[in-house]
Amino acid sequence: MAEPGQFWFPAKRYGWGWGPPSCWQGRLVVVLYVLLVVAGCIAWPPARATLHFVLWIGFVTALLIAVCWRTGEPPRWRWGE
Repeated sequence: MAEPGQFWFPAKRYGWGWGPPSCWQGRLVVVLYVLLVVAGCIAWPPARATLHFVLWIGFVTALLIAVCWRTGEPPRWRWGE
């Protein structure tokens, strides 16, 4: 788990979840996510292999959420500062 102040994904000011990455490691994770989504579009075109594509997107999105959960601020509802 990341130490406070060392979060890759800081919490959003309003709402639940994480905002944009705050360091190079977080930006690298987002770039890898986008590349994996594009690779899924090439490997399983959504119009032809819809089930495989949806499963792939679900898998890589679950990985992204796991990384955010592990390296980001603890998620909770926020009303602003």
